[in-house]
Amino acid sequence: MPRPLYHTYFVPSPFGPSHISVTSHGAASPSYCPAQLWYFLLLGRTSMYDVTIGLAAPINSANQRKFRPVHIGRPTAVPPLPQSRVSRRQFPFAPVPQIQGVGLMRQDGDWLEAGFLVCPTMNSHAGSERQEFSSYFEQIVQDLTAEDSGHPEVGDAITRLKEVLEYNTPGGKCNRGVTVLASYKELVGPELHKDGNLQRALAVGWCVELLQAFFLVADDIMDNSVTRRGQPCWYRKEGVGLDAVNDSFLLEASIYRILRKYCRGKPYYLSLLELFLETSYQTELGQALDLITAQPGKVDLNRYTEKRYKAIVKYKTAFYSFYLPVAAAMYMAGIAGEAEHTNARTILLEMGEFFQIQDDYLDCYGDPSVTGKIGTDIQDNKCGWLVVEALKRVSPEQRRLLQENYGREEPERVQRVKQLYEELDMAAVYARHEEESYQRLQLLISQHAHSLSREIFLALARKIYKRQK
Repeated sequence: MPRPLYHTYFVPSPFGPSHISVTSHGAASPSYCPAQLWYFLLLGRTSMYDVTIGLAAPINSANQRKFRPVHIGRPTAVPPLPQSRVSRRQFPFAPVPQIQGVGLMRQDGDWLEAGFLVCPTMNSHAGSERQEFSSYFEQIVQDLTAEDSGHPEVGDAITRLKEVLEYNTPGGKCNRGVTVLASYKELVGPELHKDGNLQRALAVGWCVELLQAFFLVADDIMDNSVTRRGQPCWYRKEGVGLDAVNDSFLLEASIYRILRKYCRGKPYYLSLLELFLETSYQTELGQALDLITAQPGKVDLNRYTEKRYKAIVKYKTAFYSFYLPVAAAMYMAGIAGEAEHTNARTILLEMGEFFQIQDDYLDCYGDPSVTGKIGTDIQDNKCGWLVVEALKRVSPEQRRLLQENYGREEPERVQRVKQLYEELDMAAVYARHEEESYQRLQLLISQHAHSLSREIFLALARKIYKRQK
């Protein structure tokens, strides 16, 4: 984590003079800063071009807003970008300013957004949260394997369980598990460090990661995938094969052993059990829809509709990846009301769709050395976002080409589909959609997070926006 830098500036603003303490905020996105929401009461997201090297203090001169660069912090050596593009919709109280020396900052730098100093301290402990979460995995493995030490007859199976846990559970970004911890911290504040609450939050977070591991081990078999998180899929390891099916069951069963160990006797225990069981069912329904739609050797482009795609994404991805971690934290914090959970679902299911569309794009356009997996959606005949959107734009001849080549394993056929995507400029279509979806997320957060902590949802949105893996 960068060493915090504190500086106080006098800032004239449309809401009156203010003094702002500015600190490094490495967790802030290069393209969005919630300080706009907090301090300037704005909901818009600035462009990347609205971020300048170092810090700058705005000053008034003859009613014109000007900006004086103040280079403290750690500016990155990048060429200046074009002058800022700040819309009147975002900043209706000021003329479109001319900001000199515009450039991008490293994530550990100080930021200026659209000419205004920002001082967000949110997520300042994001790195420590992730480290704290990761370090607890060893305890989870011990909890799951030590209890059976008195039963030597299953010793070999417990050894296998340990291997399955250590190969398949860590190694990813752990965003889902860390979200449980971060959300719970946000909701309970100082209560986190009382009565074993921190350990329970860490354990429930790892339950979400165990669920993820269970799904991925099974999904890789069904999709005939090659790599996962930069290493061979579990079922492709020598000596594993289809035994991985039972290994996935062990991962699922481990969830409920951990929940029982850490949460039995708590008022929210039943709610957590029902949440995990219901989420598993919803995800398996989504997987069934995916498999039914993408049957090997049966390419039916008429199945690839936006309606079907949204249903697959909602059930297969959004519930377990976004609603589950936040809902678990809410139940643990004593928030069990239907209204609060309905509001959270409205935001988080939309976020899940946004996330899956990114995943579909990266499957085709991502760098395997970054994503950690080789994309196979075209070969696997998947009802993905790219093919659904391409079908809205193809000519009859292009549709025929897609029909002949989609869902085939031959490299030359896969390449023809990718060439078609290039002809349709699907990368640009995706870029526009990503911006529109992100704006919609901000609107949903402003409309539905009023009875909850907005920072929970803003942090998730920042985490996935412009992600590359």
